[in-house]
Amino acid sequence: MNRLQGKIAIITGGGGAIGTATAERYAAEGATVVVTARTEDRASEVASRIGNNAIGLSLDVGNQESIRSCIEDVAQRFGKIDILFNNAAVTSREIMQHDTTAPELTVETWDLMMDVNVKGVMLTCKYTIPHMIRNGGGSIINISSNSALLGDNVRFAYGTSKAAVIGLTKYVAAQHGRQYIRCNAILPGGIMNADLEQAKDYVAKFVPHTLIPRMGRPADIAAAAAFLAADESEYITGQAFSVDGGHLAHQPQMGDMRSIERPCD
Repeated sequence: MNRLQGKIAIITGGGGAIGTATAERYAAEGATVVVTARTEDRASEVASRIGNNAIGLSLDVGNQESIRSCIEDVAQRFGKIDILFNNAAVTSREIMQHDTTAPELTVETWDLMMDVNVKGVMLTCKYTIPHMIRNGGGSIINISSNSALLGDNVRFAYGTSKAAVIGLTKYVAAQHGRQYIRCNAILPGGIMNADLEQAKDYVAKFVPHTLIPRMGRPADIAAAAAFLAADESEYITGQAFSVDGGHLAHQPQMGDMRSIERPCD
């Protein structure tokens, strides 16, 4: 532990399950954590549970001035920014239920998804990178999704936006590697959260298609994020890592075929 001792980390979407788990892990590793959320109350609630090495600030990734102001505030308070964890995204059930197929999708839903999931990541990078350059480097970790790699019968805009995050990640890595700024993406698979705890039918259909026989946990993503933020991963950049229990590492029919073929366990 203490791999992040003395580092300043900004976490967007800090009020969600993955953001909260990562904030807790970064703090446990010794970092000073700036938890951000759309409302300062939510960010401060998470920060207060972590303790003295965390603060909560308001940051709306759909608003350019909010992003600029928050990042400048952090840089002035602490004198540097070492880690940027871009987790904020459109995930509300109310909006996601309208993100289906291209013919059904409204332009308003598409624009919202791109504004938050892609432009928001671009803007946090835009305003954070100059501070990292002045400090001699840093690590940016962007949350993408397995939905970026393969098509599905729903979430047309979400999957497309997360594919764009992978491209953005590689461009930041390519353009700023010589300044010792690393940029990588984490692609979560099926992650258990408060909503999925009640969705037993979904879990029953999903788990047979993972190699590790369980749903993912926010802590699984936080563990990968801690490694990518730490100096021990300083030679890793421009990469997209699926943290999915092997969900995309096998033939698509493998889960269904277990019932008629000899199992490996």
